[in-house]
Amino acid sequence: MGVPVKLSHRDEDGARLASLLWEFGPGWRAISSAMVGGGIGPAGWVLNAQVIGGYARMDPVDHLLEMAPPGPGVGMLTAASVDHFTRAADGGAEAVATVGLRVPTWAAAPDGAADPELAPMYLPGTVNIIVAVPVAMSDAALVNAVMTVTEAKSQALLEAGFPCTGTASDAVCVAVRDDGPEELFGGPRSLWGARVARAVHDAVRRGALDWADRSDITLKSRLITESAV
Repeated sequence: MGVPVKLSHRDEDGARLASLLWEFGPGWRAISSAMVGGGIGPAGWVLNAQVIGGYARMDPVDHLLEMAPPGPGVGMLTAASVDHFTRAADGGAEAVATVGLRVPTWAAAPDGAADPELAPMYLPGTVNIIVAVPVAMSDAALVNAVMTVTEAKSQALLEAGFPCTGTASDAVCVAVRDDGPEELFGGPRSLWGARVARAVHDAVRRGALDWADRSDITLKSRLITESAV
């Protein structure tokens, strides 16, 4: 694949925690829902840092910046096992996902509905997705690409046997070049949107199946059974 993803570890809060750093260098910008570098702006790197389950620090932005390289970038947190990240590529589009599904969630749920907890607290997590596309995109195409990532994520989770659209704390980042002709579309039937969708689908689906294997497989079976009631 293209740009290397660097996996590192640190000891924090009595645990051995992993972080993924994807350094693109200059000439990139990103759209993201992350706390650091959220919105649309320049991004030379993306950091996905693992924290403990029950993370309760009130300064997550400062915490992320302590771990991040200098310069503009995107930083996100997850309680999922970053060691078990999955990566996929399609036609030059690349996706990296960390998947944790302890509390799977339907986006459109009744007001006040409680989401089911499927695993013990030691298996927490979210679904964080980072995508890199080696072309420029207009702002509108970037927004469209985020929609495509989200749709591909939901498709992958359903196909892996989890009736949910994700978790309530999922984060996404799509990084693109900031020079050259701009792609005007990022939907699933556009050239680059289709490639993004396939890469995300592959990474998330494998991540979800891996999470089920590492947890108790009966949890997945119970979720499927309960959704059919």
